[in-house]
Amino acid sequence: MATETASDSDGSADAPVTVDGESDLDELVASGGVVLADFYADWCGPCKALEPVVERLAETTAATVAKVDVDANQQLASTYGVRGVPTLVLFAGGEQVEQVVGAQPEPQLRELIGEYAE
Repeated sequence: MATETASDSDGSADAPVTVDGESDLDELVASGGVVLADFYADWCGPCKALEPVVERLAETTAATVAKVDVDANQQLASTYGVRGVPTLVLFAGGEQVEQVVGAQPEPQLRELIGEYAE
């Protein structure tokens, strides 16, 4: 089951949700809201640089932000075609709508989420 922290009144988590397996991610995506999944690895420098951005997005946007460790979830990463880290996959309305590879600037990610957030 996904490890979740305190939630805002709109139901979005204040901090990234740790995903452990496909069923965890499926459960988050099935909620129908906007979900930003950060596929990362502990050994990845750009992933570490992106971490504070991902945390701010979790705190300040309506999106649920999920963290997926590709080393612990290799099958899940393969399912979504993750070949490099960091890879960010955006879901809206229960469907995958965007995928970006590499560390992205916060304004770009905020705009991407805003395109799909209600």
